[in-house]
Amino acid sequence: MRDSPDSAAITVEGLWKIFGAGAHRVLGGDDRHLDPAALRERTGCTAAVRDVSFDVRPGEVFVVMGLSGSGKSTLVRCLTRLVEPTAGEIRIGGEDIARASPARLREIRRHRVSMVFQHFGLLPHRRVVDNVAYGLEIQGVGRAARHARAAEILSLVGLDGHAGAYPDQLSGGMQQRVGLARALAVDPQVMLFDEPFSALDPLIRRDMQAEVVRLHREVGKTMVFITHDLSEALKLGERIAIMRDGSIVQVGTAEELVGSPADDYVADFVRDVPRSHVLTLRRISREPEPGEPLDGPELPAATLVKDALEAASVSSRPIRVVDGGTLVGVVDRVDLLAFLSGRDLTERAGA
Repeated sequence: MRDSPDSAAITVEGLWKIFGAGAHRVLGGDDRHLDPAALRERTGCTAAVRDVSFDVRPGEVFVVMGLSGSGKSTLVRCLTRLVEPTAGEIRIGGEDIARASPARLREIRRHRVSMVFQHFGLLPHRRVVDNVAYGLEIQGVGRAARHARAAEILSLVGLDGHAGAYPDQLSGGMQQRVGLARALAVDPQVMLFDEPFSALDPLIRRDMQAEVVRLHREVGKTMVFITHDLSEALKLGERIAIMRDGSIVQVGTAEELVGSPADDYVADFVRDVPRSHVLTLRRISREPEPGEPLDGPELPAATLVKDALEAASVSSRPIRVVDGGTLVGVVDRVDLLAFLSGRDLTERAGA
């Protein structure tokens, strides 16, 4: 179920971006349904974003994931009209972005929405404190006030003591922290991340992912995060949209994508994800059988399967799976072994 436009931080309806001279002609005809290769051959146009609709809830981390060329970066750039959409509606905080004047659009970008890119875009001739304060400077905030705010945000992102450094004196991970601090300094309602960590070394990338999780917990900003890395999407996203050829194939939680993929494309994407690290007891629980004991250990329905193994190992009784004190089902050792072995749990129910 989608949120109402009034309750969503971001609402996107029927968004299209077609590159090429005949974009509007393509959109008005049947050619828009052609696959990407056929569309390019027939019209010379490329449909980078195809009839995309989704909502992002206030305070949510919403991840858009797809392979190279899937349209995800074009999509995020359309949200603030860095790339002009061909058609569709975009609302941020209820405001129609498509109808915003150039002056109003500049205000939205300066005050309400910040963006973090893969390439840090730091000003090499400016110290870290001035890079972080740059957005505030553009807003007209005085030097003392913006430096005080920059120092506060540098502390938040773990860069105390580096205010006077220049970008080329910092590691890649530290430079990206400066970019993150710059985006946070203007106190935006929405933060957009376009594959910000893909150029970083794996260990630094993992640290930056943890940093985003921590910052989101502390500041609670609405975040839209673009990535081609499934593990990154699963780690960061409260909900994940998977794109293919400009369209959204499925939107759901990590558990929904892994447990109920919409099609073979999504299933192939999530095939190598350890299911016990994503799926919860709610998904594998079943109705108690007649006479089955209900005095075993009790665990919340949101418990990950991997986290239930210890309880199952120390008790021969079925685990009672509860939600708010209400029994929603049971899981015993046989159920867990069947799940871990990949056997369909409905086999036991039908046995």
